[in-house]
Amino acid sequence: MSLFDDDGAAARPRSPHVIGQDLGPVSIDELRLRIAALQAEIARIEAEIAAKTAQRSAADQLFRR
Repeated sequence: MSLFDDDGAAARPRSPHVIGQDLGPVSIDELRLRIAALQAEIARIEAEIAAKTAQRSAADQLFRR
């Protein structure tokens, strides 16, 4: 077995949730974990939007002078 025989599965994190996925077989605890992960992702995206908005505002101010 070689170090290069890996199929890459370990390198890719498993997605905790797939949009539209059947939630019937998923436990309540798993659903709560998915909600927490999605809320964290929403917060991360909102922070990125805020940072990009601030960068754009700073650039607009610089080039208006």
